[in-house]
Amino acid sequence: MLKPARLTRALGFISLSSSLALISPQLFANTETSLERISVIQAGSIMSQTESEVVRPVAVIEGEQMEQRRAGTIGEALDGLPGISNADFGPGVGRPVIRGLQGSRVAILEDGARVSDVSGEGADHAVASSTLRADSVEVIRGPATLLYGSGASGGVVNVVSGRFSPIIGDRANGAVQASYGLNGHDRRSGVALELPVSGEMAIRLDADYRQTDNFSINGFQTSDGEGKRNELLNSDVENRNLAITGIYAGERGFLGIGFSQWNSEYGIPEADEDDYDRIEAESKRFDLKGELYDPLPGFNTARFSLAYTDFYQEEWEYEVGARELEAIFKQQELDLRLELTHDPIANWTGVIGLDFNNTKFEAEDDGDAFFIRPSERNSIGIFSMQERPTSWGQFELGFRLGYDHFNPKRQGNSTVAGDSVTFDNASIGTVNFDPNPGTKSYLNTGIALGALFDLDSDHKLRAGISRSEAAPGPEQLYAFGRHGAAGLFEVGNPDLTKETYLNTEISLLRQQGSLRYEATAFVNLVDNFIYYQNDTDNRRVDGNGNDKADGELLVYNAQDDAIFYGVELNGAVDLATQLPLTLRASGDYLRGELRDGGNLPRMTPPRIGLGADTRWSDFKLSVDYRYHFKQTQTAEAEDTTDGFATLGFDLAYYPANIKDLRLFLQGRNLTNESGRLHQSFFKNEAPISGRNFTAGVRYQF
Repeated sequence: MLKPARLTRALGFISLSSSLALISPQLFANTETSLERISVIQAGSIMSQTESEVVRPVAVIEGEQMEQRRAGTIGEALDGLPGISNADFGPGVGRPVIRGLQGSRVAILEDGARVSDVSGEGADHAVASSTLRADSVEVIRGPATLLYGSGASGGVVNVVSGRFSPIIGDRANGAVQASYGLNGHDRRSGVALELPVSGEMAIRLDADYRQTDNFSINGFQTSDGEGKRNELLNSDVENRNLAITGIYAGERGFLGIGFSQWNSEYGIPEADEDDYDRIEAESKRFDLKGELYDPLPGFNTARFSLAYTDFYQEEWEYEVGARELEAIFKQQELDLRLELTHDPIANWTGVIGLDFNNTKFEAEDDGDAFFIRPSERNSIGIFSMQERPTSWGQFELGFRLGYDHFNPKRQGNSTVAGDSVTFDNASIGTVNFDPNPGTKSYLNTGIALGALFDLDSDHKLRAGISRSEAAPGPEQLYAFGRHGAAGLFEVGNPDLTKETYLNTEISLLRQQGSLRYEATAFVNLVDNFIYYQNDTDNRRVDGNGNDKADGELLVYNAQDDAIFYGVELNGAVDLATQLPLTLRASGDYLRGELRDGGNLPRMTPPRIGLGADTRWSDFKLSVDYRYHFKQTQTAEAEDTTDGFATLGFDLAYYPANIKDLRLFLQGRNLTNESGRLHQSFFKNEAPISGRNFTAGVRYQF
């Protein structure tokens, strides 16, 4: 039960954020987020309205802002947006953390269909999607996430590539880009090409490549002073991506079919030059996507998407020049989504839909340790989101009914080194391996209410509340054993119950005029929240579960009631000067607590940011400063993390005599800070990358 003092403190943030915005909104703005109205919704988008019109909370990154944010990982690209941070595991890995929730709780989509990989099953696993070919990125958080099922309780991130746009040019067109970063000799290149076959058909090709050396850092690698000074060992990355798409667009709709392949090889930074891990991963994906206009009486649009992905990953352990295959991950996933948008019914408009997902997961270990039991998961859901205009604004109502079924494979004694191991945890009790836990099924329901109030010609108030349920993930149910590349010995629990989220938020918005801002407060009550719990002595064990000082950290999948609450503030003000000048500022604050007392681990610390944009002739300059406060609100057996500041800039040149050419120079971490990200499992093993300058070019034709 939530203690009254905690509830009072959490709800107090709702009135606090509104008061702050009304008193001094110019102090709180998104360091890197434009608040301009988004006017074009692309195919592959999960939005049906513009950012300023939609009732559900959403952020859209596109255009110049997308160019500035192109990074090696999706987590790095979104880091710094209010409520969003990056859980990295070295430069090759970065998954977004949304309001304290990460891993399999944040759904990553590409062109509206789920990205299939094993990044949710391990913090050291990369997301199988490229930001280099992204036209835009959409982020949905809060109550509206219930539309996307159990894997989206924390939020939804959709990478829109433009591959399935029904708009076909009248001639061959495309874009090329290339860049070079001094830190790590980071080389990136990409090309996109559209070849019209006729006025209604086209072939599209996309390819990009990234290769780096080891990255530089300030000081030693680990928090204990180990490793090579000023170099992040085994941090190099190589990514290769290729996609081909055929599109037909007629008067009644469009149909697109595509194939894409993603390859990545990267190291897990280690302080020991002679003992380290590397990961090689490959994803092959087939997409079928389309829209049909006026498909049935009473319905104006039918949308469907189908994606099938075959994912394969190897984890290699290197020791004194020799290498050994440590683990293999295999996953085949089918993702299907159907939506029907209906005509107004008593002034209600909206969408009804069905989604289905089948995922077959397998983890093999050539050594003597077992990580996650092979399993098959089937998920099906029906959903609807309805909206009605009113005299005071808009009202929105959504619901979802979902069913998740897990069928684990029996794992006998011959393949599990830990089958006879027993662990005793003070709060969880005795835990041992169950060779045959049986099937598991979860019926999940969700409902959401939202409203957008027009306070006056400039201001809007957005409010939402939802209750949703989420099934555990396979890594939470069936993990039992050593995960060497992540440095963990993970213990799952087949008896975990579903999580229940009661999510409330309120926002004050002004999105036009010289002064623009948004202030949001949220409270998320979670029953039966699943989280990693260490032993109080940070016990470490080997692959057989025996105590070992330099072994893997022993973590349990524990379950308890929790609360997340915080504020997110951002804004911008245009100043009347000789040169156009926009000042920006941002801030966010997050708390994650167990409702019976104690803090949750890996909560993003408070952050503030300041920025400025200006233009002169053919040049545009942006400067950004961000400060991460010290995180002292730590969980049991968790270390505090010192605060740090970063400074960066983006300089772009658009030659007036060469249309669609962009030359750019970026600077990151100009003061060469040695900061560590508290929300990362890897914070004690590696700091952020050191000072970097990147020069590049992008040309559209």
